[in-house]
Amino acid sequence: MKDTLNSSIFDTLKNVFGFQTFRPNQESIIKNILDGKDVFAVMPTGGGKSLCYQLPARLMRGTVVVISPLISLMKDQVDSAVVNGISAAFMNSSMNAGEVADVYRKLQSGKLNLLYIAPERFAIPHFLERLKTSSVSFFAIDEAHCISEWGHDFRPDYLGLSLIPKMFPAVPVAAFTATATEKVQSDIIRKIGLRNPYIVRASFNRPNLFYEVKSKSGVEAQILEFLMEHPGESGIIYRTTRDSVMETAEFLISKGISALPYHAGLSAGERSKNQEAFNRDGVQVITATIAFGMGIDKSNVRFVLHADLPKNIESYYQETGRAGRDGSAARCLLFFSRGDIPKIRYFIDRITDDNERSIAMGKLNQMAGYAAHNVCRRKQLLGFFGEDYTSGNCTACDICSGNVEQIDITIEAQKIMSAVSRTGQRFGAGHIVDIVTGADTKRIRELKHNEIKTYGVGKDRDKRYWRTLVDELIAQEALMQEGDPYPVLNITKKGSDILFGREKITALIKEEVKAKTPADKGGEYDRALFERLRGIRKRLADIQQVPPYIIFSDKTLQDMCRRFPSTLPELKMISGVGDTKLERYGEDFAAEIKRYLDENPGISKPAEVPVYTHRPLSAQKNNKSRTIEETYELSQKGMSLEEIAKQRNLSLATIAAHMERLIMEGREVDVDRLIDPAKRQLIEEFFLSSQQWALKPVVEHFSGTVSYEEARLVRACMMRKREG
Repeated sequence: MKDTLNSSIFDTLKNVFGFQTFRPNQESIIKNILDGKDVFAVMPTGGGKSLCYQLPARLMRGTVVVISPLISLMKDQVDSAVVNGISAAFMNSSMNAGEVADVYRKLQSGKLNLLYIAPERFAIPHFLERLKTSSVSFFAIDEAHCISEWGHDFRPDYLGLSLIPKMFPAVPVAAFTATATEKVQSDIIRKIGLRNPYIVRASFNRPNLFYEVKSKSGVEAQILEFLMEHPGESGIIYRTTRDSVMETAEFLISKGISALPYHAGLSAGERSKNQEAFNRDGVQVITATIAFGMGIDKSNVRFVLHADLPKNIESYYQETGRAGRDGSAARCLLFFSRGDIPKIRYFIDRITDDNERSIAMGKLNQMAGYAAHNVCRRKQLLGFFGEDYTSGNCTACDICSGNVEQIDITIEAQKIMSAVSRTGQRFGAGHIVDIVTGADTKRIRELKHNEIKTYGVGKDRDKRYWRTLVDELIAQEALMQEGDPYPVLNITKKGSDILFGREKITALIKEEVKAKTPADKGGEYDRALFERLRGIRKRLADIQQVPPYIIFSDKTLQDMCRRFPSTLPELKMISGVGDTKLERYGEDFAAEIKRYLDENPGISKPAEVPVYTHRPLSAQKNNKSRTIEETYELSQKGMSLEEIAKQRNLSLATIAAHMERLIMEGREVDVDRLIDPAKRQLIEEFFLSSQQWALKPVVEHFSGTVSYEEARLVRACMMRKREG
């Protein structure tokens, strides 16, 4: 029985969703739900929460009721399920009485696998009575942190969900969230009333996200510079106020960037229209306040920029988590200025409850510390959620990938604090930096600060360096800022000890360099074909009136552009292509790929990467082709490709294809024996510079001195290395 269930789970994973393997924790969550147990799962955005209730919905009798907070997202969630062949519907306040009645009929006739509802519907007695007369398989509560007052986005409507275990005692409940500290986790479990739940705290680490903090200086120009370096990529820019959202959107439009604004001051119709345009790739950039984004399903967001400091780390983590949901590389860039802190404190100071105000201030200080400290961004973020990042250099943040050095900054700190002291601790950071750098300003002359001993002692370095140093001294509590709205610098006890030589101070100093987005783990792909497939996807999405990512994710298209599947059986092997999608869209994509291959005869399909399923490894090994094994054995004896081809009476291209597959499977192949290392390096450099995997351009570029077989083996080694 257990084996049959396991088989059903994996068959559904492959045939319905098109995946060969589960992401971490998905399988155990699904099995506990199928066993009738309550579940509490903290999983990062992009961790695959929706599969945890959509897959059981195909295997269980009855309807899965999904509680989701934003009605604007329900249609996308339903569309995503439907294109995978899952019967789904939503019920919310945007529907008329006839539409609601139609959903009730489907629910009570058992024709729905999934029903999405908003939490406030649980306050309607009529709804609860109708639900009790229906066959409900289990409840899935999304964004569960909204029920906790300790969370960053408490919503009173969620408190009504505590009725579920009481009114449906035999029905399991699964609660999901992407952001919950241990304290919030306990509060959620208690308030919902989960019964001895199976608990999962997945890693908060998102290895495909690159985290970066830059000093904020002329932020709109900085944003434009970033966008110019990432043409055509889809992204979100967060601003604090409605005015700044509008100003940024207007600025980008004036520079030829396709952008739209989103904030609570716009009409509901305009917000919906702008969000729809962004979701459907009708616009490249959305500039928004935090009113935009909870539960965003758009999988191909390639960057999230914060042009202002967020209020807390939970919000920051959740907002950055909207990038790279498809698992491909994405950038998260924060522009930081200490000047943002008083703006946020202005609103915090108006919180009447002393405890709430204290909590909000503590969270702001944590956020400022994240931005100001030159410590691995990933380590700081994970540490906030109680996770210890022990891998050393993460290679995917500005600190770990940039030029960072631990240095003694005692003398420089003394210069700053001397200027603070000699001016009576009555001036802000900007003025102190002007004094140290010897700036010739009217204010300095009027106050005669050009006559103090510290004037100009730091003119050998620029203002940005000294401003960064001030931030470091504040972060290490040698200086503190006091007063609103224009805070002044004060010297602390620790700062006094440093100033008078009783204590030394060191810091990690970061040299700002252009950070590179980490390469996708799947390796490079044919970008020209990718653009053509994007066009096919957009056309089909427009016809069906759904966002393009619902048809296929960027990651799935990229996989097609590595493996060039030009037939339906080949397309079925691509991750993310299930039976229903293959039937609906397969012919269009396979035909376009075949056209591309016909137009580019030099392109050679890579050897098929082994398909890893739930079968035992021994079974996979037993299915390997004996002919490839024979090629491998001869290669291990030191024979060249030509010698193997001659002995086996096979073409050189066939032997090269065998070797390509062996390399992709991770077998030991001494490529440097088969190809001169210097030539191999030249071929690798060409692949990297041309950003495509076709073989013909390589052969043509080297005027025939590089063969198709040599290019094929080098390509296989590069792809294998990138896949890790």
